[in-house]
Amino acid sequence: MAGSVVVGLDGTGNSVPAVRWGAAEAEARGIPLHLLHSWVSQPLNVPIAQEAADRKRCGSEVLGKAEAMALELYPGISVTTEQVSEQAVDALVARSGQAGLMILGSRGHGSIAGFLLGSVSLNVLGHAKCPVVTVREEETAAYKRPEIVVGVQDPGTHGEAVLGFAFAAADAHHVRVRAVRAWEPPATVGFVPTAPTSNGQESAVGEEKVLADALAPWRAKFPGVDVVEQVERGRIAPVLLRACSQAGLLVVGRRMHRVPMLLGPVVFAVLHHAGCPVAVVPRS
Repeated sequence: MAGSVVVGLDGTGNSVPAVRWGAAEAEARGIPLHLLHSWVSQPLNVPIAQEAADRKRCGSEVLGKAEAMALELYPGISVTTEQVSEQAVDALVARSGQAGLMILGSRGHGSIAGFLLGSVSLNVLGHAKCPVVTVREEETAAYKRPEIVVGVQDPGTHGEAVLGFAFAAADAHHVRVRAVRAWEPPATVGFVPTAPTSNGQESAVGEEKVLADALAPWRAKFPGVDVVEQVERGRIAPVLLRACSQAGLLVVGRRMHRVPMLLGPVVFAVLHHAGCPVAVVPRS
């Protein structure tokens, strides 16, 4: 399973777009697709005496249908399946250590019982050792829009994993990268600005240079990827949400070993409000 695309299946319709996305990633990157289902985490209304057998049988059917769909879409990919007796969170987090990428489905916007508000997704997103893409149930095709938006707020080594994922995905799927950096005016002390500028122009120019410097090595590594640089004044989450309104994927980073909250406010905001799939990439 090392280096494969792992798709977590929950046995509902949410799994369909996740499988579609996972198969597209496996085909584009030339790596295997691994479909995983936890029968003990599946919500079934069955008599207690029949519960285990029914859940296992249903899990086998879920995996079989998912495998058939993936191979119908991309006949040349390698697909493996796995049904586990571990809790879904434990199984997915454990396998994230060897996976190249993980795909999870969600129930769309505004559902109180939605996937993104559940403990499974939050714990996987907060503990996974590989990038995790969440795909909403209304997604009908992988990378249906020709642009990947990536947030660049931590230049240098802290942002390398995020930019590396975005450029590799763009290269594999032949789409462009829109690199977005948000900035806010300098803080003030009392009524006196601590760092006055000419209408913010000096700050904007400085932020543009920070972004250009961060992108330079990735432009060189992926010369075939078209890049759009966007520096915008404002808070990070709203800027990213506006930028990704026409994107096929939004890529953001999360700090590993974050406490007490597993995910920061920006990650929470884009997971709940972005109109496209979101990739959350662990970084130092």
